Amino acid sequence: MRVSVVLCTYTLDEYDNFREAANSVLAQTHDDVELVVVVDGYEDVYDVVVDDYGDHPDVTIHCNDENEGLLVSRNRGAEHATGDVVAFVDADAVAHPEWAATLVRSYEDRNALAAGGQMTPRWVAGKPAFLPEEFYWLVGVTHRGFADGAGEVRNTFGSNISFRRDVFRELGGFDPAVGGRKGEKNLQGGETELCARLREEYDRGVYYDPDAVVEHKVFDYRTSLLWLCDRAFWQGYSKRVMETILPDSGDEESAFLRYLLLTATPDRLRGLVERPTVERGAQFVMLYAFTALVGFGYLYGMVDR
Repeated sequence: MRVSVVLCTYTLDEYDNFREAANSVLAQTHDDVELVVVVDGYEDVYDVVVDDYGDHPDVTIHCNDENEGLLVSRNRGAEHATGDVVAFVDADAVAHPEWAATLVRSYEDRNALAAGGQMTPRWVAGKPAFLPEEFYWLVGVTHRGFADGAGEVRNTFGSNISFRRDVFRELGGFDPAVGGRKGEKNLQGGETELCARLREEYDRGVYYDPDAVVEHKVFDYRTSLLWLCDRAFWQGYSKRVMETILPDSGDEESAFLRYLLLTATPDRLRGLVERPTVERGAQFVMLYAFTALVGFGYLYGMVDR
């Protein structure tokens, strides 16, 4: 089974991170992996990528005519892909050597239509002590309570997700209207919307295998309280936008809220009573502060739409 991995980039400022991501794809133990690089509209970046990877037999490089955004670039990469499976990883991520092989097992053994895995953090600037693991999803990392082992989920993160190429094409790929910055609005959820359509069309979700690991670099700006609060608010807004597009897409959020109330809250209260620390107290407070901010964003989405 051939796996085409789409990796998008647009700036030389992050080129070292892009190169580490690209090299991790090319170092996969699976013996049939193609790297499809999409440069989003910048010829100077394209020239450097061609210099470094243009002669590699397993690399295809495309440059958009203009800067069109991540979701358009991912779709463009899928158009150039030749694999049975098209997978996506971001330029600030590093794939474990067994990542592609583990995804392939999901397709061969589970007959998956889509498959993804676990995002683990690389805290480039150190982990913020106040950030509870239940909200690691704010920084693109698999959070506590996401799934109880391997099995079908609605979606995994966009930097660790894959689809059978024919299924991806039949679904029409990512919807560019559902993601990215729109003026002041920072919309999230391109992969969520696509996977909701997958469920609607095929009554199937994404097969999640936590052994398919991609490491996500969490840079310093993503660890600031202000950035995380802003992210939580716009995540809530994005969830409301998603419901206007696909009315039945909110089941995962409802399940997560139940988890926070019925499992995370008593567990954290017990830990706080048994071994009280400033860090545990801060995380307990932020558990509900972030929940409130997501809720405010959702309400704003109801008024704004």
